[in-house]
Amino acid sequence: MEMLDLIIVGAGPSGMTAAIYAKRKGLNVKVISDSVGGQMSKTDSVENYPGYKSLTGPELTSKMREQMESLGISADLKRVSNIVPSDGKFAVKTEDGGIFESLAVIIASGSHWREMGVPGEEEFKNKGVSYCTTCDAPLFAGADVAVVGGGNSAGEAVLDLSNIASKVYMVVRSTIKADKMIVDKIMASDNVTVFKGYTVERILGSDLVEKINIRSRDTGNVETIDVSGVFVEIGLLPNTGFIKGLVEFNERGEIVIDEFCNTSIKGIFACGDVTDVPQKQIVVAAGEGAKAAMAAYSYITTLK
Repeated sequence: MEMLDLIIVGAGPSGMTAAIYAKRKGLNVKVISDSVGGQMSKTDSVENYPGYKSLTGPELTSKMREQMESLGISADLKRVSNIVPSDGKFAVKTEDGGIFESLAVIIASGSHWREMGVPGEEEFKNKGVSYCTTCDAPLFAGADVAVVGGGNSAGEAVLDLSNIASKVYMVVRSTIKADKMIVDKIMASDNVTVFKGYTVERILGSDLVEKINIRSRDTGNVETIDVSGVFVEIGLLPNTGFIKGLVEFNERGEIVIDEFCNTSIKGIFACGDVTDVPQKQIVVAAGEGAKAAMAAYSYITTLK
């Protein structure tokens, strides 16, 4: 079995950037990921990535992937099931039975959508409940929909849907925490109604979503809103199920790293949304990927 210098788990902005930097350093690198682009590929509009006034997430994904592949690196589309340290080296196992060995590993496995955990959510997944506005918004043209959440992703979802749906209800637990430019556009939209200080109690319908119950956190009063779609945008959870018990996590389940992207296991590095770096942004993930690759290179050179 070939001993690789570096295996990168994940091919979002952090993983692809790490691959580019590692290859340019002359490392023998392999990228293993079940998809390419991660959350970036599901983002409709990116307006804060340096060098581009505006482009879509899939477009930015394509550009990063093209640059990575121009260096001779293509993502091996497999799902990693386990990472096993052994004698200062690492065996990365995949769900299809594959085993790959390397001197170092970078975990860049990203995150997935957080669920509300309310009655009706599981029942109506793909029947009106969605976690991807970019994927599903066109299905609700002319309909009334709700967006749950108050951050940038929720705000962007509201704006996207306001151009497609007839009416958009934004259900915010406390206050809108999105960037001011996003908030200003929301408040200027004629077909958007914001419910501040409300939580979703239940999703109702027969075969498809028909309405939601929302509760005021101040008064406790419950209101019913007729909607055909519910877009859940309440944050992300790190993809760390395959490494439980391997490295240190914080209370949110994120991988704890230092300023050089080191984890608690020597030779394992981590970057991007899977870590405890607070800013979950594409540009931050890319920068962390570059840091992780350079740190891994420094580590690997000490072994040769």
